[in-house]
Amino acid sequence: MNKKFDIGDFVTVETEQTIINNLVERFKKRRKEIGLTQKELSSRSGVSYGSIRRFESTGDISLSSLLKLSDVIGCLDDFNELFKNQIVKNLRGR
Repeated sequence: MNKKFDIGDFVTVETEQTIINNLVERFKKRRKEIGLTQKELSSRSGVSYGSIRRFESTGDISLSSLLKLSDVIGCLDDFNELFKNQIVKNLRGR
């Protein structure tokens, strides 16, 4: 993966780049745990081999392709948790 320097490299803070890097690493680990090569994943998902290679090296992928890949590796339901937390607007209850 082409590592970009990010403030998250030096201090503990969640940035867009650190989240992308962590997501890509978890994805690659899961793909390898279930024994799929990038080409096999491409064939099963309908996502091009080039898109998978780019995602695993740069983190760049369309949402549609990421959902297709996630379905194949058994993680599609994880997306149902996004945006579920309520926004805290006022801690005083007014």
